[in-house]
Amino acid sequence: MTETSAATRRLSVLMVATSYPANLGDWRGLFIRHLADALGRRRDLRVALWAPPGERTAAMTDAATPDESRWLGDLMQSGGIAHALRSNRLRGGWLALRLLRHLRRAYKRHAGQLDLLHCNWLQTMLPAPRKLPVLVTVLGTDMQLLKLPLMPALLRRAMRARPVAICPNADWMEAPLHTLFGKVARVQTVPFGIDAAWFNLQRRVDFTAASRWLVVSRLTRNKLGSLLEWGEPLFKDQLRELHLFGPMQEQIDLPPWVRYHGPATPAELCETWFPLAHGLITLSRHSEGRPQVMLEAMAAGLPIIASQLPAHADLISHENTGLLCDSPTAFQACIERLENLDQNKRIGAAARAWVRASIGTWDDCATRYVTLYRKLVAEAAR
Repeated sequence: MTETSAATRRLSVLMVATSYPANLGDWRGLFIRHLADALGRRRDLRVALWAPPGERTAAMTDAATPDESRWLGDLMQSGGIAHALRSNRLRGGWLALRLLRHLRRAYKRHAGQLDLLHCNWLQTMLPAPRKLPVLVTVLGTDMQLLKLPLMPALLRRAMRARPVAICPNADWMEAPLHTLFGKVARVQTVPFGIDAAWFNLQRRVDFTAASRWLVVSRLTRNKLGSLLEWGEPLFKDQLRELHLFGPMQEQIDLPPWVRYHGPATPAELCETWFPLAHGLITLSRHSEGRPQVMLEAMAAGLPIIASQLPAHADLISHENTGLLCDSPTAFQACIERLENLDQNKRIGAAARAWVRASIGTWDDCATRYVTLYRKLVAEAAR
C-alpha cells in the first residue's frame, strides 16, 4: 500500500471500549456512543465496535461475540476495572487479565481486516497485533492507572515497532504522557465533541426568584470535593437551591438542603434543568480528564464554578469563560457574582463562543481522529 492510497481510500477501523450505554438515556460511557456514531457516519471509514451491549447505529458493525458481549456487560454493571482496582486490587487485577484475554482473541479474529485499531483506555492496546497502527484515547482515569507497577514499561513495549498516537482529551495530560511515551509514540490532544442539542439550548432564567444551582457528578467523596462543607452556609436556609444529579457510587449522607435527584439523562438535563439554572458547580478533587458535563454546560451558555484542578484550569479561563475557586470565601464570591444578570450572561456567552470555536460537535471530533488515522496508516505503509 502506498502513502497516497492510505490518504484516500476507505479505512477499516476496530474501535475498542469497555463502557457503552444501553441507550441514549444511560449515562455510562455515553461519550463512546457519540464518538462511535460520528465515526460511523463517515463514508471514508468502515468501523467495527468491540464494546458492551447497547444500541448501535446501522453503520456500525458489532465486533464482539455473544460471550464477549455478555462478559463486557457484566463488567460494566460491576463498575468497571478502574472501580475494581480502587476497591479490591486483587479482583481488579483478575478482571484486567480476563479483559486482556478476551481482547487478544478479538484482535486475532479481526486483525487481517484492519488498517487501524482505536483503543479507548491505554491498557486495551497491550495485546494488539504487532505492527498494526494504534490510536489510544486517554482519560483522567488512565493517568491514575499508569501509576500501577510496570504498566508504563509494558505499554512502551507494546508500542514499539508500530505507529502509535496517544490522544488525551485535555491538554494538561500531554506533558506527563510525553515524558512516559514520547520516544515511542506521538502524543497529541484530541478534544471530544459536544452534541448539537447543547448549542441549541435557550436559557430562560428567572433572576428575580431563588437562584438554582446544579451539580452533575458521580457521588463519591472525591468527586463532590468540598461541596457539602462550602455549600452549607450558602444553601442551608433554602434561599438558594442546590440540585444534585448522579449515581451514588459511595454511601454519602446528604444534608436536607441538598435536593438529590439520582441519575438524570442528558435529555432531562438539557430540556428541563440547564435552561432554568444560574450555573453548574463542580468542586471535584478527583483526577479529571476533561469532564464532558462541563463542555455541555459551556455549549449551553451555562456558567461554571469549578475547583482549582489542572483539568478545570485547562478548560476554564477564570473570569472569562467561567469561575475558579479555592476556598469557601472565593466560592461564595463566585455564587454572588453569577447571581448578577449581566455577569451571568456575559460569562455564559463567552463560554459558548469558546467551546463552539475550540471544540465543536462530535462530527468535528471524528474529523480530528480521521486525520490522525490517515497519518498513522501512512507511517505504517512507509
